[in-house]
Order: sequence, then structure tokens, then C-alpha cells
Amino acid sequence: MLGKANIDRKSERRSVVIAEIIEAAWRVASVEGLSNITLRDVAWTVGMQAPSLYSYFDSKHAIYDAMFAQGCREYLAQAEELALTGEPVSDLKIGMRFFMRFCTENPVRYELLFQRTIPGFEPTPESYALAVQILADLRDRLHRIGVTDPADLDLFTAIGTGLTDQQISNDPGGDRWARLTDNAAEMYYAYVTRQSEGKQS
Repeated sequence: MLGKANIDRKSERRSVVIAEIIEAAWRVASVEGLSNITLRDVAWTVGMQAPSLYSYFDSKHAIYDAMFAQGCREYLAQAEELALTGEPVSDLKIGMRFFMRFCTENPVRYELLFQRTIPGFEPTPESYALAVQILADLRDRLHRIGVTDPADLDLFTAIGTGLTDQQISNDPGGDRWARLTDNAAEMYYAYVTRQSEGKQS
């Protein structure tokens, strides 16, 4: 019984340290840039020697993978809390506003989750499955409002990331492109509705 308690405490402590390392990596990335993270900087930020870091992560890409998984889980959890109305245009606006807010509140997280800027990095299958779930959830939400063409899903994601890229790149901290999300949602729904009606006629 005592042995199990000791193992549980060690496991709990290890989980705490891993969480601290991931948080330190985010902090380093926010200052130095995502692709410029070094194990030395992460170790220093968390208060350990770089060799000790290998007891928790065997490479920098392993840290990126943990960050990727954490970011995906945060996205899924927040998306689950969205108060959707069932009205198509309203729900599209809610979804676009959420995506813009989620991405602009942490541009480094956006870069890791939705862009490919780290040479050689590929998320593990377990972490990538979370990203697949994000897209699957979006597909389901679009299906519920009658948007079923895969090309229209691609268009929706392109609009969202396009506006977000512009906002982060050209007006960080502002709302020049963020305030266009409602207009984009209305235009998008008008387009897909017109396309659907054209196919039926």
C-alpha cells in the first residue's frame, strides 16, 4: 500500500513538472518565436539543467508535440462551450468570432496549430487525432446548418484562417480584420445557399 502511494506521488510530481515544462516552452516561444525554442532556454525558464529535461522530453519536437496536443485540447474544450442558436448565419458568426478570438489571443498557439512553420515537425498520431477532431467537429456543425459540400468546408476554413492571418500579421492587438468576421459569415452563407439552390434547379 505504501509502495503504491509512493508511485502515485512520483507520477503526480512528474505530471506537474511536465506541465511546468510545457508552460515554460510557451513562454519562451512568445519571446523568441516558435521555431527558435531551445531546450536550454526551456530548462532555464523552468529552473533545471538542460540534461534533466531529457528525463521528460527526448527532443525539442517532443515538446512541440505536447504543446500541439495541449492547444488542440484547449480549442476543443472552448468550442464545446459555444452557445449556438440553431440559426445558420448566427451560428456561423459565432464560430468565426470564436476562431478569431482563440487564435489572436495567443498567436504562437495559432502558428503551431494551424500553420506549418517548424521544419521537420509532425505531430504524433495521438496528437494529430485531436486536430482531426477539430475539423470533424466543424464539419458536423456545418452539416447541422445544411452545409455538406466538402469544398464549402474548405472555403470556410480558408476564410477563417485568411482573416486571422491578416489580423495577426498586419494589425496585432487591433480589430481591423476581426471586425469583418460577421460580414464574412453572411457572405459565406449567401454563397453556399446560392450554390445549393443552383444545384437543385
